[in-house]
Amino acid sequence: MQEEEKNEAGAAGEQSPQPPAGDGGGAAPSAEAPRNPNMKWYIIHSYSGFERKVKESLESRVAAFGLQGKIGKVLIPTESVTEVRGGKKYTSERMFYPGYVLVEMDMDDHVWHVVKSTPRVTGFVGTGQQPTPLSDDEVQHIVYKVADSREKPKLKVKFEKNETVRISEGPFATFQGIVDEVNEDRETLKVMVTIFGRSTPVELEFNQVEKVA
Repeated sequence: MQEEEKNEAGAAGEQSPQPPAGDGGGAAPSAEAPRNPNMKWYIIHSYSGFERKVKESLESRVAAFGLQGKIGKVLIPTESVTEVRGGKKYTSERMFYPGYVLVEMDMDDHVWHVVKSTPRVTGFVGTGQQPTPLSDDEVQHIVYKVADSREKPKLKVKFEKNETVRISEGPFATFQGIVDEVNEDRETLKVMVTIFGRSTPVELEFNQVEKVA
């Protein structure tokens, strides 16, 4: 049965619905109302590393079984991460929740079976055999987290108190200072810089400083 479903999905490949904007898997769900007002967001488990394959397979199966009115968007929440290598900044996408995929569904037995039998899907998040939908607050938290990441990529670098850094941007560019405080959540540092012979605290963002080798 599963093999027949796969073949049908393959045959319907040309009819696959257009993926959400920014098909890196991390596109935030639209704020517009879903086509079916009964749709809710559910979390499914997948084999780690196969999240995008699961997303593609689900979208193909939606077309193959004519479930566009029962299954909406498929979302892999990701964040933008910037790394500095060799003095250059490189931005890449990193998954918030490896091994998990979010699916918008009007759940019934048939929809449950179609999603559960998708290759590389291991099950739903929920209690017992009953999948548990996400609350509105949980959905909005994920949406905002993805949106914030798009606007301001997280800088993948760790700073420590008493570490020496060089300021690369702003009025104190080229100055060196000592890290006095690190705020990981806001991605800011308080750096003690010697100005006119006095040690002065300067608040800077992570991307405004460089580590001194």
